Amino acid sequence: MTVRPVIRMGHPNLRVPAQPYPPDQIESNDFATLIEDMRETLHAYGGIGLAAPQIDVGYRIAVIEIEETQTRYGEIEHTPFDVYINPRITPISDETAGYWEGCLSVPGMMGYVERPQHIRIDYTDRHSKTSSKEAHGFLATVFQHEFDHLDGILYVDRIEDKSRFAFEEEYIQFHDQRGQSQVPE
Repeated sequence: MTVRPVIRMGHPNLRVPAQPYPPDQIESNDFATLIEDMRETLHAYGGIGLAAPQIDVGYRIAVIEIEETQTRYGEIEHTPFDVYINPRITPISDETAGYWEGCLSVPGMMGYVERPQHIRIDYTDRHSKTSSKEAHGFLATVFQHEFDHLDGILYVDRIEDKSRFAFEEEYIQFHDQRGQSQVPE
């Protein structure tokens, strides 16, 4: 198990769409090592999700794990560690909501992004089984954020109001977790 370096915004490989992971390689030792490295990296960097392109591996693989229910994003649903191979997202409703997002590849920054709030995820799991699940609210945002990396998209690309892109310290000082400014306007 190795903690791998997370590449940051500006690295050209973050903007390259990832390739599908070969299904016949899912049971391989190389795959198991990659997943353990991703988990160790996720923990070492203090994240809740990590996509393979963030560690400069150009495959459509992401891991998500939310151990604590109280995070810098507020209270969110505990989500055990899981692996998503070649995932696809389908919005289930037109409802959207916005959250201030952060990213291991854009350290020290936060941005307000609106996304669909009820989605279905179709994917292959780490045991080569085709699976599907639904996600709501902030968890739906987490999946979309991570899977954007698989298409070479960063959350900063989805910020519509550039005044809602800030350093973490200024976010804490001037914005609450609902994206409402605390500064008199």
